[in-house]
Amino acid sequence: MDIRWAAPLAGDPVRATVPVSGSKSLTNRALLLAALATGPATVRRPLRSRDTELMAAALRALGARIEPDAAGTWLVTPAGPSGQAGPAEIDCGLAGTVMRFVPPVAALATGEVRFDGDARARERPIAVMLDALRALGARIDGDALPFFVRGRGGLPGGAVTIDASASSQFVSGLLLSAARFDAGVTVRHVGGPLPSLPHIEMTAAMLREHGVTVEAGADIWRVEPGPIAARDRDIEPDLSNAAVYLAAAAVTGGSVTVPGWPAATTQAGDAIRPILASMGCRVRLADGGLTVAGPDRLGGIDADLRAAGELAPTVAGLCALADGPSEVHGIAHLRGHETDRLAALATQINALGGDVTETADGLLIKPRPLHGGTWHAYADHRMATAGAIIGLVVPGVEVDDIACTAKTIPDFTGEWAALVGGAAGGAS
Repeated sequence: MDIRWAAPLAGDPVRATVPVSGSKSLTNRALLLAALATGPATVRRPLRSRDTELMAAALRALGARIEPDAAGTWLVTPAGPSGQAGPAEIDCGLAGTVMRFVPPVAALATGEVRFDGDARARERPIAVMLDALRALGARIDGDALPFFVRGRGGLPGGAVTIDASASSQFVSGLLLSAARFDAGVTVRHVGGPLPSLPHIEMTAAMLREHGVTVEAGADIWRVEPGPIAARDRDIEPDLSNAAVYLAAAAVTGGSVTVPGWPAATTQAGDAIRPILASMGCRVRLADGGLTVAGPDRLGGIDADLRAAGELAPTVAGLCALADGPSEVHGIAHLRGHETDRLAALATQINALGGDVTETADGLLIKPRPLHGGTWHAYADHRMATAGAIIGLVVPGVEVDDIACTAKTIPDFTGEWAALVGGAAGGAS
């Protein structure tokens, strides 16, 4: 059944303070490291969304205990002395982190572990990870979802060469569990440009915080074998999700503050600050958080988003509403995300009257007056929020699958309605 969500139209400049839930990237890494650690630990202020619940369920299936307390903190107790064990069924949903981070954990388990997920997840690239694990000594049947990891209680590890140009998660997934491999791991990337490097830097930094020795060079990473120390952790706000709310200030000429924005971070979403400034916004980071005030008119930009591709749908929505032409590039890898985001963005903006052309590694976006219509989300949370941004200033935009935002933002429609001032939108 086609249930469309009428995106709330902002009659006035948006002015709000928006607390943002924890980072998905940090939460899922923290859960996995805690599940492999030497003792119990807590993950405070985690994101509770579909992707993180899937990660928690996967780690529970392999023997960890992950229990929320009354304050929303997750208490994580690793599997007992016998370690991770199957048989187990892992539902990846549409979560790339579950697809790519959990198979190495399953290779450390004993018994058969079956992985599957949503229909689109079966099309997402995973063979690079599975082939790498085979080269490191794992037994795996299949090259795409569904596949089976037949764990033997450990993994020899060693050196492996991969092409991670489709996703930095292939590197992070190998590094996160590598201290538990007999010989650790050395991962060398060869091939096309490596996307989303900040996510690998986040992985390396978190491993070091757990006492793991990590060495990094140009396209090569080494993790030494050894214990993963238990560590309590506070999760930062998700800066890529926060960018959506800041975009509301940018397109309406309003002002939005996100409390708790870190002064220093490994999150790629922090790149939204210079992007908004280059489009004419006033951006101020202070103890109270990050405040963005939108200009009378947004300017076009030339932006290399290779390191922060997750921002591309938000940035494309902004560019579609700018006064001048824009080009975003370095994001060819987005064709393998929840959907082909380049094709999806071009198709949907053009369907509303825009002028977007795909390039080899990005989008050319020229300003044209937009009109209402159905915005297809393709089961992609960031496509859905891009439609909501455009709908703030373009009457009659309806998003066909706003529920997919639960992947990373559990109550997006409620938060968006409050942001706009109570205009809740509705189904049609």
